[in-house]
Amino acid sequence: MMLRAVIRRAASKGSSPSLFGKSLQSSRVAASSPSLLTGSETVAFLHCGNHARSFHNLALPGNSGISRSASLVSSTLQRWVRPFSSESGDTVEAVVPHMGESITDGTLATFLKKPGERVQADEAIAQIETDKVTIDIASPASGVIQEFLVKEGDTVEPGTKVAIISKSEDAASQATPSQKIPETTDSKPSPPAEDKQKPKVESTPVAQKPKAPSSPPPPKQSAKEPQLPPKERERRVPMTRLRKRVATRLKDSQNTFALLTTFNEVDMTNLMKLRSQYKDAFYEKHGVKLGLMSGFIKAAVSALQHQPVVNAVIDGDDIIYRDYVDISIAVGTSKGLVVPVIRGADKMNFAEIEKTINTLAKKANEGTISIDEMAGGSFTVSNGGVYGSLISTPIINPPQSAILGMHSIVSRPMVVGGSVVPRPMMYVALTYDHRLIDGREAVYFLRRVKDVVEDPQRLLLDI
Repeated sequence: MMLRAVIRRAASKGSSPSLFGKSLQSSRVAASSPSLLTGSETVAFLHCGNHARSFHNLALPGNSGISRSASLVSSTLQRWVRPFSSESGDTVEAVVPHMGESITDGTLATFLKKPGERVQADEAIAQIETDKVTIDIASPASGVIQEFLVKEGDTVEPGTKVAIISKSEDAASQATPSQKIPETTDSKPSPPAEDKQKPKVESTPVAQKPKAPSSPPPPKQSAKEPQLPPKERERRVPMTRLRKRVATRLKDSQNTFALLTTFNEVDMTNLMKLRSQYKDAFYEKHGVKLGLMSGFIKAAVSALQHQPVVNAVIDGDDIIYRDYVDISIAVGTSKGLVVPVIRGADKMNFAEIEKTINTLAKKANEGTISIDEMAGGSFTVSNGGVYGSLISTPIINPPQSAILGMHSIVSRPMVVGGSVVPRPMMYVALTYDHRLIDGREAVYFLRRVKDVVEDPQRLLLDI
C-alpha cells in the first residue's frame, strides 16, 4: 500500500511520458545492483505494472521515500529478468584427454557413471583402453551427468566430447538463504540518468614499438672439399637380383617391424658331450654327421610350442597364429644370403633335421635351390658362429615375427657349484617384432631354448 501511495504522488507531479521513457531505459541499467524484496513488496511491484520502473529515476535529494522505492524496484527487476538470462554457462563438456606422444586414439572401454548421477570435479566418469595403458576421463567440474555422447566400444581421439555435465543443481544447492544479504533502507540514491547514459571510455592498449630488424647471421664458412681417391681406383659393379632382393627385404623389415633384441648365454657342455658320445653311432646309422644345428632347431621348436605368439604374424588388424612350425635357416653363399625352409620341423627327429639341412645347404651353395624351397617359413635360425661372430642382433626375415641368432662357442670362466670352472659358452640373441611380442614372451622363449640346449633330456621327457 505504501508503494501505491508513492506511485500516486509521483503521478500527481505531472511526470511526462518522455520522463517515463528515460526512466525505463535507466532502470534496466540500474537493475544490476543486488537487493532483495519481501513478499508484499514484490506483489505491489507486479501490480503497479510498467509505470513502476520509472521510480528509479525519480530519486531526488531529500526524497528518501522515493529513493527507497527506486532501490526496491531495481532489486525486483533484477529478480524478474534473471530467469530469462542465458544458461550457456550451466553446462560443461568432458572430453578425451591427451593420451601420449605415440597414442593417437583409443577405445572407450566402460562408463564408471550413469546419466543422472552426481559427480565431483576431477572424478573419473569413463575409461579408455589404449595399446599401453588405461586412461581415465575426468569430470571438469562438479555437477550431474546429463547424457553421454559416445557409446562403449567406440574409437575416440584426444578432444572428442564424451559427456555433458550440468552444474545448475550443484550451484543452486550452494546458494542457501543464509548467504543472501538483504539491502538496508539506508542505501544511497542512484545517480541521475544523464550520468548513467554517458558512454564508457575504454582504454586502448598502447601500440608496441616495432622491433628493430635483427642483423642477418654471418654466412657460414664453406668447408673444404675432401680429397677423394681418383676414380680410376674404383669399380662399379651392378647388383645381382639376389642382392637387390635381400637389400629390399632387409630394409622393409626395418621400416615395418618394431625391432627389439634380447640376449642370453647358453652352457654348451651337455650338448657337446652328447654329440661327442654318439657322433660315430649316429653317422653309421643315418649316414649324416650329428651337428649342433639340429639341437638348436629342436630347442626352437619346443620354445615355439610353449610361446605360440612368437610363431604368429600380424596381418593388417589381425593376428595369424600358425599351428605348424616351418623353420628357415640362413645360409650364406658366394652370391648372397639365402633362407631355405625346413618344413614340418616339429615332426622331425634329429636325423631328419640334419639330412634336410645338408641337402638344402648343398643346393644353396651350388645355386640350384628353387623358389619353393625358400618360400614361407614361420621362424628363422641364423648361425653366425660358423664365421666367428661373438654376438650380433639379427634382422627379422619378413613376414615372420622373430629370428634366433647363434654365435661362436668360447670357453669362459663360470661359477658352477660354488667353484669357478671353464665352460664352453655361447651367446644367443632373439630379435622380435615388439608390436606383437612383448618382452615377457621373448625372454621366456629364450629361456626355454637355454634350458633345452643345456639339458637335452628335457626333449625326451617333454618337460
